[in-house]
Amino acid sequence: MIDYARLDAIVREAGRIAMNSWPGAGNTVRSWEKSKGDPVCEADLEVDTFLRRELGALLPSAGWLSEETADAADRLTDRLVWVVDPIDGTRDYLRGRTGWAVSVALVSSGRSLIACLESPPRGESWQATAGKGAMRNGKPLTASARSDFSGARVPAADLSKADGMLVSVDQPNGIALRAAMVAAGEADLLATMRWGYEWDIAAASLIAREAGGAVSDIFGQPLGYNKRDPRSFGLLVCAPKIHQAAVEHFGPRAREKLGQAKGPA
Repeated sequence: MIDYARLDAIVREAGRIAMNSWPGAGNTVRSWEKSKGDPVCEADLEVDTFLRRELGALLPSAGWLSEETADAADRLTDRLVWVVDPIDGTRDYLRGRTGWAVSVALVSSGRSLIACLESPPRGESWQATAGKGAMRNGKPLTASARSDFSGARVPAADLSKADGMLVSVDQPNGIALRAAMVAAGEADLLATMRWGYEWDIAAASLIAREAGGAVSDIFGQPLGYNKRDPRSFGLLVCAPKIHQAAVEHFGPRAREKLGQAKGPA
């Protein structure tokens, strides 16, 4: 169905386009805020335009859902949909930091089927296909096998007092790379208690799952994609043996926050 070599070439070229404007390589890029605290830049739009054209040509029957494209309801009738974040981690991108990646997923009937993450400044290319495992730079990935919740490594700048039994490790701005860290065994746990969008997680969640990680919303429920409302509250990616402990630990706080929070505009 898919020409994987061509898909890989497309995503790598998207990464190259982003690198051409990345401040970390001494470039200058114009940026602004879509809304307060939500940055976007010219490179986001350039990568989005490129991917929509090339992925559309690769699989003309597939619909389209992207952070940087106005949503269209006709995607809901498509069995196959590309779910894309042209630059996941725009804040790190604009600051010249390496915690960003191009994120591309092909969703089939509400489930991620194929996933690609391209992180040029890290020299990392991640791929996964449902039922066929996950790889980084061509090498198979094995997710964290940690069995004790206490001491679990979390990609976080700091931890709350309630999470004092956990251990913080390097935190890329992009949530996709944080989930991928669990897939690679470089972290044991990623947990969010806020609203997010499908394009943030559709690719990385498949990579983590195919590497053997446990993936759900923060309440332990399965994730779904190409929904009418592309938002969800909370993400949990972790070693399988600590999944239930993580749900029990974060669930009560998440329910409280959900009761207080409004979804993103």
